[in-house]
Order: sequence, then C-alpha cells, then structure tokens
Amino acid sequence: MILFMLFAVTTFNYADRAILSIAGTAMKGELGFDAVTMGFIFSAFSWAYVLGQLPGGWLLDRYGSKRVYAASIFIWSLFTLLQGGVHFLGVLWAVPALFMLRFMVGLAEAPSFPANGRIVAAWFPTTERGTASAIFNSAQYFATVLFAPLMAWITHAYGWSETFVVMGAAGLVLSMVWMRVMYSPKDHPRMTPAELAHIRDGGGLVDMDQGLGQRQGRAAGKGPQVNRGVKLGYLKQLLSNRMLAGVYLGQYCINTITYFFLTWFPIYLVQERGMSILKAGIVASLPAICGFLGGVLGGLISDRLIKRGFSLTWARKIPIVAGLLLSTTMILCNYVDTQWMVVGIMALAFFGKGVGALGWAVVADTSPKEIIGLTGSLFNMFGNIAGITAPIVIGYIIKQTGSFEWALVYVGANALLAVISYLVIVKDIKRVELKPLDDAGQPYKKLSGVES
Repeated sequence: MILFMLFAVTTFNYADRAILSIAGTAMKGELGFDAVTMGFIFSAFSWAYVLGQLPGGWLLDRYGSKRVYAASIFIWSLFTLLQGGVHFLGVLWAVPALFMLRFMVGLAEAPSFPANGRIVAAWFPTTERGTASAIFNSAQYFATVLFAPLMAWITHAYGWSETFVVMGAAGLVLSMVWMRVMYSPKDHPRMTPAELAHIRDGGGLVDMDQGLGQRQGRAAGKGPQVNRGVKLGYLKQLLSNRMLAGVYLGQYCINTITYFFLTWFPIYLVQERGMSILKAGIVASLPAICGFLGGVLGGLISDRLIKRGFSLTWARKIPIVAGLLLSTTMILCNYVDTQWMVVGIMALAFFGKGVGALGWAVVADTSPKEIIGLTGSLFNMFGNIAGITAPIVIGYIIKQTGSFEWALVYVGANALLAVISYLVIVKDIKRVELKPLDDAGQPYKKLSGVES
C-alpha cells in the first residue's frame, strides 16, 4: 500500500507537469506563443523546482514525509487548477500569469521526490530498494500512458483550460487520501513485529521520522549529540564527494531525456510528423508504456544482481549503462520518414531510459542516514536543472534550424554523457559517512588526552 501510494502520487505529479505539452499546441494557437516563449514557459516549473529542493529537504528532515508531502500535493494541485483560467486575462497577461503559476507548481512539487526517497529508505530493505525505487520512478511513464490520451481527449472535446481544472481537482482529493493512509513504519496500524524486524535488519531506516521537531540534547556518557540540521559543513561534504558528483551529473543528463518527453515530444509529433493533437496524445503513450516496463525491469534486474552476489556498485551500474546506451537510438529518428518507425524508435529509446533510471535507488543506497532528505534534495536539484535548460535549448534549436533534428542529437548526446559519468566518475556506490560537526558547523578537532 505504501508503494502504491508513492506510485499514485508520482503519477499525478508527472501528469500535472506534462499538461502543458498536451495542451501546448492549442494554447499556442489561441494565445500566440512562439517556440522560444513556449520553451521559457516549459522551464518555469523547473526554475522553482530547483530553487525549492534544499528548503524542501530541510522541511522533510524537520517535520517528516507525511505532513510535508500532503501539503505539497494540495498546493501544486491548487495551482494546476488555477492555470485553467489564464485565458481570461487576455494575451498580454496570459504569458506572465502562466509562467508564475507554473513556477508555483514547481515550488510546491519540490519536496516530492526527496520524500519518495526518504519513504523508500525507511520502508524497504536494501535488497528490495532498487525495485521499489524503480516502481515509483516508473510512474513518470505511467502518467503519460494513463493521462496523455485522457488530457488529449479533454483538450480536443472541451478545450485546453478544462484539462487543468480536471487534473487540479483530482489532485486536491488525492492529498486528503494521502493523509488518511500514509504512515511511518513504526506508526502503521497494520505493521507486525516480524515485518518491522525484516525491514530494520535489511537496512531500512525505520526510525527516520521518530521524534522529529524535538530539540536534541547531549546524551550522558555517549559524547556529543550533534545537531544534524541543514548546515553548510554537511553541504560541503556532499558537494566534495566524487561519487555523488558523478551521480548528480548523470541525473542531469537522464532528466534531459525526461524533460524532452514531458515537454517537446508531443509537439514534435504534431509539428515534425504531422499528427493531430488527439493522435499525438495517444501515440505519446506508446513510448511511455515501454518506459514504464523498462523502469520496473531495471529495478528488478538490479536487485536480482545483488541477490546473485554482484557488488552494489555493479548491480546498479549495469542496468544504468546498458539502458542509457539504448536511449541514444532516438537519433535514428532523423533518418526515417514513416510515423510507425519514429514511434518504434522512440519507444526503444524510452525503454532504455526507463531501465537506466535508477538514480533514486542510488540515492537511497548512498545518502547519509542523518540527512537523507537533504541529500535527496541536492540530487534532485542538480538533476532538475535539466528542466530549465532542456526546454529552452530545444526551443532555440527549433527556432534557429526550423526542425527537431539537432534537438534529438542534443538529447541523445546527454544519454551518452550520463554513461560516461557512471563509468568514469562514479567509481564505487556506497553510503556516505559524514564527519560530525559541532554547533558552529565545523568538524570536531582531535584533542590531546589532557584537553579531552
């Protein structure tokens, strides 16, 4: 049930991000956007999403996943609903209003994936964590499978504004369901001692949200009880870690592929391949189905490799590298003319991207247990800079060249760069051990026996 709720909420999360790509063609016609303006509006979400990552991680580590996530769902759904009314403002004010509303959706969604990472780290042993992370992460593809045809139909039958209203209202209901069914492991009414022991003994951080919000004192006879809040010293340790730097770069490149599919792909099908909006919405779901299957398969393969004795490093790297190499095949779309071959190649590329998208499993494996929310937020912040750059860069490429050919090369090159990052920069995948800090945020100094 916990994993199902993560999957359901993440499905709505990505569906709300993708509404603009489905409704974008109709909006461009009514409100007069060009490709560059559309690229900036697409990027509005990610400007806020990136800026909100570290505050979101602090909120999660301070108040726990349940309450922060519920507030996040409610607020992003409200601002999604409000986007349906921008056409009442007229062409002059519609662009800045839409940009600001998309900005607020991104800000509200900022804690979502770090919360997913925290919940998986708390609820799942190490040998099940890859599959669990892959399943909630695969919701991004399922969102397109389920909602792209629905949103395309609503846009076609009723208009683009109604799509925002329907999705926003559904999200408001979902936030209430979340509050009713979500618990931490120790608080869940159906938790048995045997299951709790299985999770804890397998590496699940079942105590993560216990006692949050209480001031930490010093335990007698146990040395200093360090305040593990957001401190510059911890950020410096994370940012100076070579392994994490490679993971961050890899996630940026992977998310470039994600944001191409979330933003420009349906427009590519309409403008470059001559499909109708309704057909593009349906066709866009086919690569997403393959991405969903690849996402689940990547997690299963990774966890199976661990159980067969592979090191954690290679159990994660093998599906990541193989999947992302497969993603580079999207460049072949530049050399085919028939629609069915384009869709087939994109489906293969998206399947590979799904297999390789194990970044959140790596985060759960490597994050220091004291600040797992902050670590996930930092990872998500770097990864989602791609949500700012990719839509804008692709928009400029389309405007300058008049086609999507070099845009596909740009996205495929990012997949290859992610492979290089995991093979060259990320040597080993292991949990980061933090150096303890004093109340001023400085590492403790070694003392002589007398001073001690």
